Amino acid sequence: MYTKYQNNLEKHRTYISSHRCDIDASAQYLAMEDVFIQIGKGDKDDPVYKMDGMQKVLLDNFMQVRNNKLLYGKSNMDKYGKPTLYEPETGRPIVTGDGVIAQIERFANKFVFSRLNTKLFNKALQAMVSKCEKATGNKFAFICNEAMWLEIQDTLSAWIRDWKTTGTFLFSKASNGYVDLGATYQSYEFAGNTVTFMIDRTLNIEFPNRKYGMFLDLTPDKSSGKAAINMFTFKNGELIHNYITGVGGRSGMSSGEVSSRVAASKEVMFGYAGVGVMNPYKAVILLSDENTSNLF
Repeated sequence: MYTKYQNNLEKHRTYISSHRCDIDASAQYLAMEDVFIQIGKGDKDDPVYKMDGMQKVLLDNFMQVRNNKLLYGKSNMDKYGKPTLYEPETGRPIVTGDGVIAQIERFANKFVFSRLNTKLFNKALQAMVSKCEKATGNKFAFICNEAMWLEIQDTLSAWIRDWKTTGTFLFSKASNGYVDLGATYQSYEFAGNTVTFMIDRTLNIEFPNRKYGMFLDLTPDKSSGKAAINMFTFKNGELIHNYITGVGGRSGMSSGEVSSRVAASKEVMFGYAGVGVMNPYKAVILLSDENTSNLF
């Protein structure tokens, strides 16, 4: 008698990318960040324009650039681990890794549709369940763009109508006599498994004219506790903040040593980040036909 164990192990390679944003501001701007322009003769009713702080604008831009890269980025590395892009002047290699969507699209099941219906949704849901240990009790997230979100609401409204269920929860009459009509559908259950809908408007950038959504299992790994999607960086390298001080200093009105003769300062936010989808097979993508450009 003997017992034979079988297992399957795969290694997926991705890369950590660098991200950078710069901002410049004159000494006059730095000295008047809170109140930059006032129109009129100084009366209390004169309009005042308040400007965002230099560091706030820089941080917002850096986070947007990094997050979009980690979501949409595509690697420029070949199968031998060599980059296809180099800096023309110095010959320095430019390394960039795949984002979440690129990693998922390489392995996920894909369903293309002209108009969404619950049968297609059930089929996609069962494709997710087939990759799980249990046949029931699974919970998934469905992250989609705005067009897909509206399509889901329209589809589930039709589902309610076809089942001819009681409609009292879809409308109510307020004390003033007006009627509130409609509902927002945030989850869907089929065959003992539940999916929760999450709208992400950043997906509108990549798919402006198509309905796009991803089924994801965001349950952490049971043995290690690792999250389903992880960001990787170097120690103390996720956000590096540097600045070049010009005349007027960082406040625009300060004295002391400067690094430039120009009456302006520069700030730079730089960092390293890469993302890893730990199980890209456990995903399903729903995508509308290319001819479907309307929201409904």
